[in-house]
Amino acid sequence: MDLAGHLSIQAHANRLANHRLHGAMASLGADEFHAPRTSFFPSLAATLNHLLAVDLYYIGALHGDAGIVQAYQHFQPAGTVAELAARQAVSDQRLIDYCLSLTPERCAAEVALDRGDHVQRDGVGHVLAHLFMHQTHHRGQAHAMLAGTTIAPPQLDEFLMPSEAHLRVAEMQALGWREEDVYRQVASTRGR
Repeated sequence: MDLAGHLSIQAHANRLANHRLHGAMASLGADEFHAPRTSFFPSLAATLNHLLAVDLYYIGALHGDAGIVQAYQHFQPAGTVAELAARQAVSDQRLIDYCLSLTPERCAAEVALDRGDHVQRDGVGHVLAHLFMHQTHHRGQAHAMLAGTTIAPPQLDEFLMPSEAHLRVAEMQALGWREEDVYRQVASTRGR
């Protein structure tokens, strides 16, 4: 598998993990969603809204969007799990679409990350690796916080291994994906 293929699979894995997490949390009331918990961001709402805000910033940078610093500074947190899930799904799809368009050359292209007081420049592959690590890090914190609720934390890491397809059938159907399409897309888009 080449880097572009790996990044596409990571983007799909991110979407599937968010789908599972938000689905498990769907029955949480506002009080539990916003309840103080032990973590870096001290609630499920704060943690998952931070994740969304950072996703929007980096995905915007990858797409070359103007005003990403201002958008981050004026980010309005989602107040409910349903609102968060809907907004995150849109962001996740934008990331998938971006990653499906990658070629080896585009993985090495430079991304300008406006930091307000300077512009940081890194390669697409490095930016995406950082973004996926950030997503996994904070989703893991939310996963641990769920253990303090009546919700059983869902399994979040069943996507990268093609041999584990049987563990994600329901989610793949809910997302409208087929295993052969996701993995074939990775191989077929490389020739673009």
